[in-house]
Amino acid sequence: MTYHIAHLPGDGIGVEVTEATLPLVDRVAEKHGFAVETTTHDWGSEHYLEHGSMMPDGALDRLTDHDAILLGAVGHPDIPDHISLRGMMLPIRKTFDQFICRRPSVLFPGVESPLRGYEGGDIDFVVFRENTEGEYSDIGGREHRGHEHELAVQSAVFTRHGTERIVRAAFEAATERSGKLTNVTKSNAQAYGMVLWDDIVEEVAEEFPGVEVERLLVDAASMDLVRRPDEFDVIVASNLFGDILTDLGAIVSGSMGLASSANVTHDERYPSMYEPVHGSAPDITGQGVANPLATVLSASMMLADLGEPEAADTLHDAVADQLADPDAPRTPDLGGQSGTEGVAADLHERL
Repeated sequence: MTYHIAHLPGDGIGVEVTEATLPLVDRVAEKHGFAVETTTHDWGSEHYLEHGSMMPDGALDRLTDHDAILLGAVGHPDIPDHISLRGMMLPIRKTFDQFICRRPSVLFPGVESPLRGYEGGDIDFVVFRENTEGEYSDIGGREHRGHEHELAVQSAVFTRHGTERIVRAAFEAATERSGKLTNVTKSNAQAYGMVLWDDIVEEVAEEFPGVEVERLLVDAASMDLVRRPDEFDVIVASNLFGDILTDLGAIVSGSMGLASSANVTHDERYPSMYEPVHGSAPDITGQGVANPLATVLSASMMLADLGEPEAADTLHDAVADQLADPDAPRTPDLGGQSGTEGVAADLHERL
């Protein structure tokens, strides 16, 4: 079996962490009797600076035939973030209907949380973020630019179809985990889209009587992720709230350098996309100190979704073993002095 992977290194440290990860994917594939064929597309901010677009014409058609996409990062200090996001990541997510953004937050043994009193294994939750509509819908505009009465309108879109499918996916995950789901909205202040969301959660909950449902407003959820992160299991949230909460989840579980994610479609015509959450980090680009583990863990999620769970576990376990080893190399974000290559080489030996 050969899987065809589109490699989008993107910008900044995205290039460094994906280049460190791909040989590990090849190694674990070899161990488990399948192959990975990777095609690299050098799209992103450099392409924009040269051609005026983040991707060339027909880029999405070129990605369609792949089994999955591994993305490094997107972002450049000379390009506004809304241009890079709308020019590459959002078109991929929406065109391929990657409606589930699955982001785990795990405090691995051997990793120190900034929260006092928590040890490895205490924090282990996953956020199901709606990924194709909500607050990131491209609906709105600006009028009367440059005048005193200039205005901007930004609309959020919540459909029954879009909300129900992400909520159902979260409930299904909760049944496979500890049986607890936390629904995060802001329905006291947003009385239309967020109340529709809450109503749908209540409807779907009737189909999953074994799942305990907790309902939190996003501000309370933010406090509780700091105050009691060990009590969360599955969190379901809108596009914006899920984005914010997962950054918080990454920090309380040790580092953005460990934050993996999957942008998942259920449409067999399209590939899902896997990426670290940390972004392009221009402040450390080229220094060789970027943590590759978030990308490695994202690749593990990719292998599991491709139907290779044993290979996924092998890659994930190698990361866990390395983090639990006090003598293993670590990048500066985890308190070490090693670089990207040293961490990847150690993982290769463990594999």
